[in-house]
This record gives sequence, C-alpha cells and structure tokens, in this order.
Amino acid sequence: MPQRDEELAAWIDVSLVPGLGPAQFRALLSAFGLPQNILRAGREQLGRIVSPSIASAILAKDRQQSVDDALSWARQPGHSILNLADANFPKQLFEIPDPPPLLYVRGRVELLSAPALAIVGSRNATAQGKSNAEEFARAFSEAGLAIISGLALGIDAAAHRGGLAGRGSTIAVMGTGAESIYPRTNAALGESIAENGALVTEFPLTMPPLAANFPRRNRLIAGLSRGVLVVEAALASGSQITARLAAEQGRDVFAIPGSIHSPQSRGCHALIKQGAKLVESARDVLEEMGVSGAAVTDHPPVANPNLSGTISRLLQHMGYDPCDVGTLAARAGLTPEAVSAMLLQLELKGSISSLPGGLYQRLN
Repeated sequence: MPQRDEELAAWIDVSLVPGLGPAQFRALLSAFGLPQNILRAGREQLGRIVSPSIASAILAKDRQQSVDDALSWARQPGHSILNLADANFPKQLFEIPDPPPLLYVRGRVELLSAPALAIVGSRNATAQGKSNAEEFARAFSEAGLAIISGLALGIDAAAHRGGLAGRGSTIAVMGTGAESIYPRTNAALGESIAENGALVTEFPLTMPPLAANFPRRNRLIAGLSRGVLVVEAALASGSQITARLAAEQGRDVFAIPGSIHSPQSRGCHALIKQGAKLVESARDVLEEMGVSGAAVTDHPPVANPNLSGTISRLLQHMGYDPCDVGTLAARAGLTPEAVSAMLLQLELKGSISSLPGGLYQRLN
C-alpha cells in the first residue's frame, strides 16, 4: 500500500472505532501524534486517554473491510477524504470547538475553503419562504459566496438551488454517509450538487439518517460559513441551533422577518430580538460581510399586468400576511364565493399560495 494510502487508512481506521467521538480522537492524537501510533499502542497506554471499553475497541482490529471500502471510494473521481492534517482541510473548522477528524467530500474540495454563507430554515416552509431562500441564495452566489445548507426539504433545498444558479455554487452538509442522500426526495438535487458543488459529511460511508446526526452536522454548517441567514424558522428549531452555534463561533447571524401571525416567522423574530441582524435585501447581508454586491439589484414589487382591476385590488386588500377567505371578503366588500373564485385565479397565476388552515398568502 502506498504511504499516502497507509496514512489515510490509519485515519479512517481510528475514526471507525465504535464509541470514539471527535474529542476523544483529538485527545489520542495529542498523546500519540499520529493515527498509526494510536493503532500500535498497547492497552495500558490507550487506557490513560480513553475508557477501557474504547481501548478494547481500538485493539479489536476488525474494521479492515470498512477501511478498504473507504479507500476504494476515495480513489473514485471527484471523491476525497480529508483529515485534520490534510492541506485541503478547511482551516475555518479549526476555529470551532469540536472539528471533525475526517471529512468525506463528493465534488469540489476547494469550495470548502471559499468565502461562504449558510442559509437555513424550516422544512415546512411557506412558498414565500422558499422563494426568498432561492432568490437570496442566487444573489449571494452571483456575488461569489458559496451557499451552505443541510440538504433538507424546504428552505435548505431552495437555498441549494439558488446557489447552483450562481458562480459561487453550493455546499450541502449531510447527516448521513456520503453515498446516502437524504431525504430521497432530494436525490436529484444532491447529485447536481455533487457534480457542480460539494457534498460533505463527517460520517462514515454506511451511516444511515439517524436523528441524532442532524443536530450534530449543524455545527459544521455554521463552522464552514462566515455567517448564517435564517429565512424561516419555528421556535426551538434546528435552524435556531445552527444560528446559536454560529454566534458562539463568532459568525454573523442574519434573519428575515415575517408576519407576526406566522409560526414560521417566530424563530426569526426571536433571533432578531437576541441580536441577529434584520435582513430585507441581499445587499444588507453583503454590505455587513464586506462583500461586493455590484451585481445585486433590489427590485421593488411591481403590479402584475395580467391581473384585472378587481383581482388586482383584491391582492392589495390581501397584503402580505396570511389571510382567510372570510376576512378578505370583508375587507374587499365582496362575497366569499367571489373571493374564492378570484383566489383560484391568483393561485393559478402564481401570485398567491394556499397555506394550511384555509389561509392564503401573497407571493408578489
């Protein structure tokens, strides 16, 4: 085995020890210097650093097939496994309290060290929230920032699509192994990211989508970025965890405000109360980060010329808060039946979106 493969094999081998977390791995590296030395150490030496059960697991030597599989994976075009000693390991992860010993990467490794902004939010996002995430991500990507998110449904997926549309591209931080795109609904998006951006994970190749993995990967979303923008989030959400981690890591935190009546806006409003920077346009973020956004233009809303006068006035009565048919009929002085017919036309034209609970929301 070539020396490079021998060194990488040792990193992989130690990383696969059951029960051994990143902090213990780094403690072993501090004590023994290199993974090869950890694997050569005796039970008594290992026992000074880790528990007897972990020492026994290190000495078990039953991980060779998994190590060989990982090495074979890394030899494929566009695949990389980076360790803490690798020159391509993203330096910004050394600034976080718990950097991963290994990163499995599909795609453009250099993106991991590029200036980046994380965009996160609700899986159950509104149509307006997804539109905002995609448009903001496209603007940031055009300005040269890589867009980082977690490949989840809703805001994450929209942010990745926006990132792919610009020159900065996008990075998806996964809570599974590198070959297990989750959720499967985003499989095509994940493959597009692997081809044009980067998929990255700290978890071994065969890791399934365990619930505990996803909060853990949030520290990497924050750590790889220069700031985090929360588009929509409920209280006590994963997006708020990411924002908190970003603040603790010294990153900027931004949030887009929304309707006071929307549960998906409460997390953003809470973050703003706690000091997150309120965002109304992409330029707000780019200026705060000191990134040139010459290509970014803030376009004011314009009237839709394809709408009749009555329907256009109904849209004005609607405003931008979620609204039910009865309330809208009272505002406009129309019957509920007439309003329902107009709302159907507006929805078909893409001007509004229907929400759970019989509510409607204006999109443009």
